[in-house]
Amino acid sequence: MQLIKNGKIVADEWTTVSDEDTLPEGPAIVSLDRWKNDQEALIARDGKLGIRLKSGEEPSQIAEHLQHFDVVALEFPIYRNGRAFSYANLLRERYGYKGEVRAVGNVLRDQFYFMVRVGFDALEVRDEITPQIFQDAIGSFTYDYQPSADNKPSVLSLRQRLAANAMTAKAS
Repeated sequence: MQLIKNGKIVADEWTTVSDEDTLPEGPAIVSLDRWKNDQEALIARDGKLGIRLKSGEEPSQIAEHLQHFDVVALEFPIYRNGRAFSYANLLRERYGYKGEVRAVGNVLRDQFYFMVRVGFDALEVRDEITPQIFQDAIGSFTYDYQPSADNKPSVLSLRQRLAANAMTAKAS
């Protein structure tokens, strides 16, 4: 696996730790269960902390603790399960999370564009994915019909702007 962050392949400094493993010295990503059981110790430790949420674990469970996490990794268990799209959007839009939102698990090329739109800025991908493949995937659409966390103007807002400009031009 490799990590694409903000469109570039980067070294992954994070270690995902199982509930039974000892925490490493450096940056560690833990499960929601471990967070719930060892919260005080995790907050007190040196090193960056991340959390991995499984598909059925909603961000509302950590919303009041987001300041403790440098990474929130959202799991895609199978291609048909897209809850992580909604969770990424909630983290960005409702909870104002500014840290890294990472897609992990069954991360597919066909979904890269939509992942970026809803707020993912890091994707764990198979080794054969290159930065060019990533750029091609996220450049595959010119216009968007719905507003999203990426703040790109929607088709409706573009139409409204064109109509307003036409009215202004007509009035002058």
